[in-house]
Amino acid sequence: MADRKIKNMEEFASVSGISRPTVSKYFNDPESVRQTTRDRIEQALERYDFRPNIFAINQNRRLTKNIGVVVPYLADPFFAEIARNIERRCIDAGYWPILFSSHGQQSLENDILSSLRSLKPAGVLLAPLGRASDRGSIEKFCRDVPTVLFDSNLEGIGEAFVGSDNFSFVSQTVEYLTRSGEPPCFFEMTTPANPNANKRRAAYLETMDQLGLEPHVVKVEGEGWSFEEIGHQGALRILEVRGFPTNTILCSNDRLAIGLLSACYEMGFRVGRGEGCALRVASHDDHPFSRFTCPSLTTAAHDYDSVANHAFSTLNELIEAGGTFNDRQETLFAARLILRASA
Repeated sequence: MADRKIKNMEEFASVSGISRPTVSKYFNDPESVRQTTRDRIEQALERYDFRPNIFAINQNRRLTKNIGVVVPYLADPFFAEIARNIERRCIDAGYWPILFSSHGQQSLENDILSSLRSLKPAGVLLAPLGRASDRGSIEKFCRDVPTVLFDSNLEGIGEAFVGSDNFSFVSQTVEYLTRSGEPPCFFEMTTPANPNANKRRAAYLETMDQLGLEPHVVKVEGEGWSFEEIGHQGALRILEVRGFPTNTILCSNDRLAIGLLSACYEMGFRVGRGEGCALRVASHDDHPFSRFTCPSLTTAAHDYDSVANHAFSTLNELIEAGGTFNDRQETLFAARLILRASA
């Protein structure tokens, strides 16, 4: 049965008969103290049922073991998946990841960066909003705190960027769809929330031009992060009035495609390559739910593991280098085409 409740490390050091510096050293690295001392500390921990406030210990260090992770919209399954991978890497390396979502708001993104300064993180992995970000605030933050940008690249800001090669996403899907049927039109929002959408449209136009084909960009009204609803409502309006310009539709991202598939079902349009199918649908991202749609969604997949692993490794190198590299590093990972029933 435990003795009286110990409130802090000073009290624990006093009742255990071990100096405060030695106790602190143990909590930073148990292997750094002698075995006999370690045994005494662990016996006292069990006796007094004491658990230190690791967050407070971190904050008292010159360099904490906190890693900030900031994403634009955590409810988006892509960001949830990439954040999960990054969290795992941080924990395995002995860091404490602190996760933030800016919910698509510039003011909140700025507030998060301000809060992170007070937490004294060892480093930060930041997926900025992109065109909606306050570039000046992010640039200043990157000068003050070791920061690696991921997913959304703000050209010239920060010491490093790690993301996916959007051209590889689109070129693979366009080339496959063209080989296997009618060339695709490109389905996107009028005001994309993520700047990668603009790069994908540009890649579509370039690839169609290289293939000597006429491009068709179909835009639907909508802004913000409710992509499924925007895709669903926009596709319903198109299907009800005039239909798409081709029977092959390439969506800017999987969440728009999920909304489009729902609209096709409601309107009685069968999607796929088989007999009786009216449309083919493909997309980009490999959303975690894309293999469970009806039909399952053909898509170009992010290399989630490589992006997360390299982003964290780059941040580690940046921390060890004192927060600066000789030259800005930029690393892109190619997509992988996944063929499913929708195309």
